[in-house]
Amino acid sequence: MLKLAFRNLFRHKLRTGITLMAVAFGVAMLILSGGFVEDMFVQLRESTIHSQLGHIQIYKAGYYAQGRRDPYNYLIQNPGTLERQLAELPHVVEVMARLQFSGVLNNSRADLPVQGEGVEADKESELGSAIKWVAGRELTDKDAYGIVLGEGVAKALQLKPGDFATLILNTPDGALNSLEFKVIGVFRTIGKDYDDHAVRITLPAAQELLLTSSVHGLVLLLDDTQATANVAEVVKARLPAGEYEVKTWTQLADFYGKTVELYKRYFGFMRLIILLMVLLGVLNSIILAVHERTGEFGTLMALGNRSLDLFRLIVTENCLLGLFGCAVGVVLGVALAEAISAVGIPMPPPPNMSGGYTAVIRVVPSAVLMSIMIGYVATLAAALFAARRVNRLSIVDALRYNV
Repeated sequence: MLKLAFRNLFRHKLRTGITLMAVAFGVAMLILSGGFVEDMFVQLRESTIHSQLGHIQIYKAGYYAQGRRDPYNYLIQNPGTLERQLAELPHVVEVMARLQFSGVLNNSRADLPVQGEGVEADKESELGSAIKWVAGRELTDKDAYGIVLGEGVAKALQLKPGDFATLILNTPDGALNSLEFKVIGVFRTIGKDYDDHAVRITLPAAQELLLTSSVHGLVLLLDDTQATANVAEVVKARLPAGEYEVKTWTQLADFYGKTVELYKRYFGFMRLIILLMVLLGVLNSIILAVHERTGEFGTLMALGNRSLDLFRLIVTENCLLGLFGCAVGVVLGVALAEAISAVGIPMPPPPNMSGGYTAVIRVVPSAVLMSIMIGYVATLAAALFAARRVNRLSIVDALRYNV
């Protein structure tokens, strides 16, 4: 049966080629669309991690619920010991302290409310690989009184690298304090809202402004994003119960979770459409082939073959055709993915973001496997539907097609 089915595929090369290309095209399109969506997830994920959040953040218990209204009641005292303990954990590349503040930035002509962070600048440079520097350069620990501005802040106050600005804020005791800073650079992150209000200074300068040696939180940079959940559980186990709260980047990046959910549904609907396209294309070709071969089937039944044997023959032929089509589709899809990725796809800025990005097509094994399954199932379903017609054939009626 298998040998006969294989030989039958090459008896009608044009018909076989059309069916094969229908399957191959569907599989290739699924690979390309799946790779495109996966790249969007990866770039959004890594940009979120490497521009603002890091992989894991640690704050005093209650900070996320009450900290924005009363931030100075949730300071971590003597963070150095905690930093050293966390730095020894597996997968942890760097531990960074941050001190957050709200204040007013003045350029001698106008004021602008800002949300600021005092950071360990040299450590943050390793985390901030996704930050785009619109002007100037990144902050370093040597820039004792240097400041970097979000793109929106720089535009609002018309500041550029080399200019000076004064940062004014209230200390935890309610006193007013101010320091003059030199603008070192202007940055752009994944979030436009963040860039419209964000400034960064060195951690010692922030502590000098706030008259404190404490910090608000610690940020962990890992060597593998996939290890985030496991490391977070280890951190929770190591920290005193009820004293700290540990948040992963997925818990902090609400926009990312909603975007992924949206596009997963979109891609699922697109898979359904492609499945129907392949199914209809293959079904049309198989029904036409069965109709044209009715006389042949009559001859086979006259020679003693049962309708079930013919049913099995048609299904076997199209199973082979589905395998060949999927194989061609995988080769075609991977080749197109590599070619497109070499050139890149310029993308406009997503919602709430300042800049666009260059997309590629990622060859994801799970997406390739799913594409093969969809292409093969569509071919098999079409074959089963078309082969049912053979069961209703009578030998006499089928032999008339030979006349």
